[in-house]
Amino acid sequence: MHEQRSYIVSRNTRVSIAAVWAGVALAAFLLALPWLPYVGTSGFMRWAVEVMCYLVLAQMWNLMAGYGGLMSVGIQAFVGVGGYSIIIFAQHLGVNPFVTIPIAGVMAAIAAALTAPLVFRMRGGYFAIGTWVLAEVFRIGFSNVSALGGGSGQSLTVMARIDRGTREVVIYLIAATTLIVASVAINLLLRSRFGLGLTALRDSEAAAESQGVDVRALKFQVYAFAAFGAGIVGGIYYTNILRVSPSAAFDPNWVVASIFIVVIGGIGSVEGPIIGTAIFFALRWALADYGTWYWLVMGAVAVVIIVFAPAGLWGFVRARWDLQLLPLQRRLLIKEAGGQGGSLRRHSVEGSAKGAGDGASNYRDGGSAQKAESLR
Repeated sequence: MHEQRSYIVSRNTRVSIAAVWAGVALAAFLLALPWLPYVGTSGFMRWAVEVMCYLVLAQMWNLMAGYGGLMSVGIQAFVGVGGYSIIIFAQHLGVNPFVTIPIAGVMAAIAAALTAPLVFRMRGGYFAIGTWVLAEVFRIGFSNVSALGGGSGQSLTVMARIDRGTREVVIYLIAATTLIVASVAINLLLRSRFGLGLTALRDSEAAAESQGVDVRALKFQVYAFAAFGAGIVGGIYYTNILRVSPSAAFDPNWVVASIFIVVIGGIGSVEGPIIGTAIFFALRWALADYGTWYWLVMGAVAVVIIVFAPAGLWGFVRARWDLQLLPLQRRLLIKEAGGQGGSLRRHSVEGSAKGAGDGASNYRDGGSAQKAESLR
């Protein structure tokens, strides 16, 4: 007599469902914060805007490097383009400063589209160096435009027309909305065929291409998407501090902070940048009075984490306790009937690179291009 079995393909767990509801509650809290007592202060909102900017930028870098394998060290180029877009459109062309923030993202994406044919000719370390050189070219270029303040930059004086309290609340709400939308969008993208293709691309570009993945198009899409996000970050950040200069807008510390956040938290994971951002700002607050020791301690912490937890803190937690708040892989649940009850077994299913081309199979988060049973 054969046992009756039923199969269920699921991606969610009780923990992940609870994490989603916790995220919804946190999003509601962030949007309501300006009207809450004690925390809805001017200083706290400005600090919160900075935290959210760094978190979004780290998410964009993680999408490129952690999932797409594009190890860029020049994402600050698009932060700077976004910042100067605010100056050009709001200060010189008279566009509403808040409307220019999404325009800043579009301009950064256009800059990425124009430079992509050049930087994609390079591979590995050459790609990383090439993106850094590109950021320096942008910095030097904007430094020589006298209409934008040259090397000293320019202040966003047009914001003086807007009441300070209104300005701070609106900028905060734009930053919070950007963080929420970016987090949801990235999670949905990684759960789609797009994310499957990114994982295949990261693990083996040749294998992914041989299985039908349009590698060139996928690289361009993730590069432009990350540039769009970085441009919006630049627009929000410099609308918040009201001044843009080439040395600050194209500062390599933007990408250094992003890499630190992602590596510490867990590269190639949705949760990693969140944990990394919390640690980054906690260390920055604790070491604020120690001058240059700040970056030395940060570097030492990064080295320790890389040596003892190469996958980052969240990677260590995930491997040690099999805990995933936002799992990306599908799990095959096999229910075996026996007597009056039944037993339920769970199997994580990894897909092959072919799934990135036809959507038939799925990758486990952080998996490789090895073949496994396809789910159709």
